Amino acid sequence: MTELSRIWRETEYRYNLIGFRCKNCGRTYFPPRDICPYCHRESIGKMEKVKLSGNGEILSYSIVHDSSPAFKREIPYVMALIKLDEGPSITAQVVDCNPDEVDIGRRVHMVFRKIREDGKNGIIEYGYKFRLD
Repeated sequence: MTELSRIWRETEYRYNLIGFRCKNCGRTYFPPRDICPYCHRESIGKMEKVKLSGNGEILSYSIVHDSSPAFKREIPYVMALIKLDEGPSITAQVVDCNPDEVDIGRRVHMVFRKIREDGKNGIIEYGYKFRLD
């Protein structure tokens, strides 16, 4: 294992969904922020890292039909607005399901999936996506 691949795997944000919680008002944000947009100055120095569970529910979604070669294996695919149990809402792809199974209010959980590969021997990039519960 090369030094670069070890550093890549050991990066805290690489395989975890990390947000920040304001110690002043208790709101949680993703992606992480240095200052709470609600408390403003009162939150400076009071933002703490929090590992998000990756569990949530679908608020809204769209079924994408893209005929470009880049998405040929995945069409149609589902993009959803997901409200995490901790509070933040994020946009992500819902995978490993039939688009007809997706509905507003459905519970989902985060999974990591391969996003792309930098050549045959390059770094493989992973990202978060969601699956239906």
